[in-house]
Amino acid sequence: NALGAGIANLEIGLYDSRDDTRGTDPLVNNSEFRYLAGYSQEIAHELTAGVQYYVEQLLDYSEYRASVAGGMAARDRYRHVITGRLTKLLMNQNLTCSVFGYYSPSDRDTYVRPNLKYKASDAMALEVGANIFAGSDPHTFFGQFEDNTNLYTAVRYSF
Repeated sequence: NALGAGIANLEIGLYDSRDDTRGTDPLVNNSEFRYLAGYSQEIAHELTAGVQYYVEQLLDYSEYRASVAGGMAARDRYRHVITGRLTKLLMNQNLTCSVFGYYSPSDRDTYVRPNLKYKASDAMALEVGANIFAGSDPHTFFGQFEDNTNLYTAVRYSF
């Protein structure tokens, strides 16, 4: 929906874990409420910025905590994730420069994805980017991939 000079979004969902309705099986994800609010806007000529705030609320939390084996890291009741994106179009919109990032203050981990995409012709596009993971705990959503930070290139031909 339009809000000021940009677009806002709001979503609420329920993940219903029917395989463990009581939340006592540590091998089955508990039910969760999931919340998402976001806003995006063109902040300068051909430069768009967007932010989102996402929350996962784990249900049956006390049952979940009681089922976690000793020595295993337990999830938080609430997992928070903030995302941001900047996208700049250049060279008659043939070059797209973007950076997309996730930061979780509850997990204290991060994922950043910078990307350059050049449309060489109607049929060919060239792309270069990176996937950058950081986190202090190997059990968190992005922290588990810290050793998987990488660079990539792509050539796409459409016919």
